[in-house]
Amino acid sequence: MLALGVLAVAAAVVSYEAQYRMVFAAKDAAPVAALEAGIPDVAALVFATLGIALALHGKRAIRARVLNVAAVATSVTMNVLAARAGWKDLAIWAMPPVAYALASDTAIGVVRAWTVARLRALNSALAEDEATPLTIIGGMLLWSLRLVLAPVSTLAGFRGWVLDECPVAPGRRVRPRLLTGPASRLSSGKPITRSPGSDRPELDPLFGTKTSRFLALVIDRYGPLADFPISRVSRVCAELAPEVDLDPGSARTALRRRVLAAQPQESTS
Repeated sequence: MLALGVLAVAAAVVSYEAQYRMVFAAKDAAPVAALEAGIPDVAALVFATLGIALALHGKRAIRARVLNVAAVATSVTMNVLAARAGWKDLAIWAMPPVAYALASDTAIGVVRAWTVARLRALNSALAEDEATPLTIIGGMLLWSLRLVLAPVSTLAGFRGWVLDECPVAPGRRVRPRLLTGPASRLSSGKPITRSPGSDRPELDPLFGTKTSRFLALVIDRYGPLADFPISRVSRVCAELAPEVDLDPGSARTALRRRVLAAQPQESTS
């Protein structure tokens, strides 16, 4: 990382002259040219720093890495335009920012690989990468298609999501409601039983705990546990467990047990 810092400073210093000349020729103002000439290199350093910070959390940092390369591409373009005709001059002017771009992007990838290996060694779940604009647009298109195919259940799920996410007052949330009937059967993974001589159903022993809220959230987002794919347990736990402040490992254990209990087991011969 120290070597990368030295390389970034060296690339910025040797590229500054060409960028200063171009800006000064266009605006004929020395103070403005002095400031604007450093913008591409400073922007590249900022985006590289943000990319390293995201990589330390196990994220791919796609946006920061693309913007880092874009900032370097601006510097390269200005250097190429300042170079005289010929491959020799072109290579001399373009080499410094290109070397920085390759080194910084590789460093971000190495930092993320080290972080991922460390988290796996600690048996920690990796957080999902932030949603990209394309992911958001794709999600909206899929939701619109589901609204056309199943309007009643889609609107019911949307209403439940709004009620769960929106506070009833500034800083206040609705307390978890007592689940009865079908919802309670789904959250507990077992049918509700009635006490002898009583019309009141027995409560889920996990009611009110983080685990019960997590299981209810899984059912609300993905439907009945009887139809939940067992292969998606780890991914869903990593996604939803932080929302109820539940340890991902505990969430995986609870969800896997409930899914296996809710789904019929195939007999083996």
